[in-house]
Amino acid sequence: MTPEDWIHPGNLEAARAAQHEIAARAETADRLPPRPGLVAGVDCAGAARGAPDRVRAMAVLLDAQTRSRPLATGLAEGTPAFPYIPGFLAFREVPFILDALAKLPRQPELIFVDGHGISHPRGCGIATHLGVVLDVPAIGVAKSILVGRMEGELGEEAGSQAPLVWKGRQIATVLRTKNRVQPLFISTGHRVSQATAVRLVMEWLTGYRLPEPTRLADKLAGEARRLAQAEPRLI
Repeated sequence: MTPEDWIHPGNLEAARAAQHEIAARAETADRLPPRPGLVAGVDCAGAARGAPDRVRAMAVLLDAQTRSRPLATGLAEGTPAFPYIPGFLAFREVPFILDALAKLPRQPELIFVDGHGISHPRGCGIATHLGVVLDVPAIGVAKSILVGRMEGELGEEAGSQAPLVWKGRQIATVLRTKNRVQPLFISTGHRVSQATAVRLVMEWLTGYRLPEPTRLADKLAGEARRLAQAEPRLI
């Protein structure tokens, strides 16, 4: 049974303790099918500027054979119970992502998460948090650095990579997924090694900067937010 503080901590100290506990259970070796066939992508869209605080989580289920045609989607939204504090974003978003994933008809063999895995101050980014809670392989696909620095040079061509290092160890890979575009930061979430995480991200690219699971989740989460903004308000 998942401890309540892993999802809804009562305060910041409980949240910090939960992250240390989750990080201690994260597996950084491969324990997943060599070629996962059923894959999910998850992403969250926050509220528009000036709107009430709200989170919209989107989960997209994909088959490796069809890629860009979702088998199913799940949307969950609501007002987060946890305040926005850097390094603790998962406590705002994970409850809604869990609800969104629960709406999918089948459990994925792998989850691509828009965010960090172990590349986090306490080794517990949202991909690690989600992967450990569900005990499902997860990969963090982040668009910016949270902690650490890149070692060496990164080429301009797609497929170029360099280690992201923090406190003397590699915590992620800086990966150029498209020629001359900003790189992504790929990290182990749970039950996926760093090398396999990079390989799977590359395999799920379809000509865009983001791998298809998180690209579609990001796109659909944004569409859900725009539709909500367009809804007429009762006076």
